[in-house]
Amino acid sequence: MIPDLTDESVRRDEVPWRRWITLIVACVILIAMGVALFRMPVPYLVASPGVALNTLGDHDDEPIIQVDGRESFQHDEGGLAMVTVQYVGGPNHRIDLLTALSGWIAPTSAVLPEEAVFPPGRTVEEVSEDQTLMMDSSQKLAVAAALSHLDIDYSEVPVVRDVPDDMPAHGVLEPEDVLTEVDGDPVEGQDDAAQRIRDREPGDSVEITVKRDGETEDLSVPTVDDGEGNAVIGILIDSDMEFPFDVDISVGEIGGPSAGMMFSLGIIDRLSEESITGDHYVAGTGTITPQGDVGGVSGVAQKMVSAERQGAEYFLVAAESCSQTLESAAQDIRVVPVETLDEATSTLDVIRDDGDTDALPTCQ
Repeated sequence: MIPDLTDESVRRDEVPWRRWITLIVACVILIAMGVALFRMPVPYLVASPGVALNTLGDHDDEPIIQVDGRESFQHDEGGLAMVTVQYVGGPNHRIDLLTALSGWIAPTSAVLPEEAVFPPGRTVEEVSEDQTLMMDSSQKLAVAAALSHLDIDYSEVPVVRDVPDDMPAHGVLEPEDVLTEVDGDPVEGQDDAAQRIRDREPGDSVEITVKRDGETEDLSVPTVDDGEGNAVIGILIDSDMEFPFDVDISVGEIGGPSAGMMFSLGIIDRLSEESITGDHYVAGTGTITPQGDVGGVSGVAQKMVSAERQGAEYFLVAAESCSQTLESAAQDIRVVPVETLDEATSTLDVIRDDGDTDALPTCQ
């Protein structure tokens, strides 16, 4: 028997099923929209604890710090660890919203806007190259600071960093040329070289001797007026250091300047008959200048976790980065702020000799 489709009881029976189907479809759509939302790329980075390397130890089966041309020492006890932050995300590999939320929740991580590491207008490759250059520079500065601390003399030489296209020196001088003489007289640094060029009339030529790829070359460059009556040849000069022996530092693909202080301490340890840490494991972070000033860095909270996981007992941090230590999930590591390399070595003396560590400064 065929039911009467106009029968009211039949229509009432069909209504609940239609509502259930509508509800199920709506739920599926909402779930799909939620998944799509959480998988949507966002312009943020997640910073988390990275690797910790003992600068007194090895990396890829090679000593991280090697000294050639001067007696050095290998101490079996203790350690001086440089620590890093690893980032997930970036313009070419953006994280999704779910990963960002996970980073916000995780106590050992931090979420940063993408431009904090990748400034607008800069490619990932350019930022990576900058990080590599900063690491190379920090190693030279670390050697200079260590040698200054140990009263070992080294020299500074003027180096060409850039030669603009529209200046007389373009095509004559090249980046990385070391200026050794101006008009036959030795130069004694960046300022001396620039002043000797200015000490002539605009339009005159200047005879410059450079060291390029290990070879000495004598060059003649015309000068022009810089608009203020000074003679210039159009080069940017920077200072480089020449050391009495070779110090090679190798840490692989790690970039940035924040390991400078720990490199200096590692070099001092290598050049000292007695270990500067004793049997203690110390980590730290901070930039360094040739004069031994320790500068602030970022990512300290995550670096402290790296240090603690590595087993470090103490953490040396640039004093101006003290506030970042209060945000760290690391709990079982003693933080000591320092402003100079001398303060860092004095702190290590107290730690090595089991002195009054309670008297050391803190960030709290």
